[in-house]
Amino acid sequence: MSTPANPEDPWARLRQFTRARIAIGRTGHAQKTASILAFGLAHAQARDAVHLALDVAALETALRDAGLDALHVLQAHGAAADRDQYLRRPDLGRSLDAESRARLVPSAQPYDVVFVIADGLSALAAQRHAVPLLQAVLARLHDWRVGPVVVARQSRVALGDEIGERLGARQVAMLIGERPGLSSPDSLGIYLTFDPRVGRTDAQRNCISNVRPEGLSYAQAADRLVFLMRGAVALGRSGVDLKDDSATVSAALSPPM
Repeated sequence: MSTPANPEDPWARLRQFTRARIAIGRTGHAQKTASILAFGLAHAQARDAVHLALDVAALETALRDAGLDALHVLQAHGAAADRDQYLRRPDLGRSLDAESRARLVPSAQPYDVVFVIADGLSALAAQRHAVPLLQAVLARLHDWRVGPVVVARQSRVALGDEIGERLGARQVAMLIGERPGLSSPDSLGIYLTFDPRVGRTDAQRNCISNVRPEGLSYAQAADRLVFLMRGAVALGRSGVDLKDDSATVSAALSPPM
């Protein structure tokens, strides 16, 4: 005779707060069929996210629908010829192809910031979250000279440095799909570089991770990014010397209860 399910199971309440696989249970010595099927589905979604192509036309439409049609959109492409080569040769994703280099030229007046929407390892993340995040960020940057939005395919994080350098930007913010996980195939990352140029290291960038409704919200990510952007201007550099104290500052400015 089987034991009836406990309606007061504490794990059932905790599962609503996380996508992690906790207390999945078992049947005899094996996992439950539902858990095995859910794991297989998550694995397939993560694999699909890696191979999915970025829909540039849909992104441009989303930018217009979000009221950001005043922003000029440029396209860029990493040196990898296709997705298969991109996945085998990460180094090719860190540099532009010849056509993109010719297309990206600096403005007569330097931009304060250039935003890059990049596929990275999850085009799904860029497709879903880049535009609403960008909308939230721009609402907080009334006094900044924002350059064109660059949509980059077959791109790694460091590609943003070359893009920012070629466009003559003081800073570049890379909105890029992160490596898919079994609980988050569509996680977006933000990488900020002050004075971008080829050869910058990871230590010279700031990263904000897990941007998506189930993780860090668009508003929270926008607050953090703008805080770091203003901090980079004041400090004259980004990276390990630039600390994200946005939560502390926000708490200090909040009215007492």
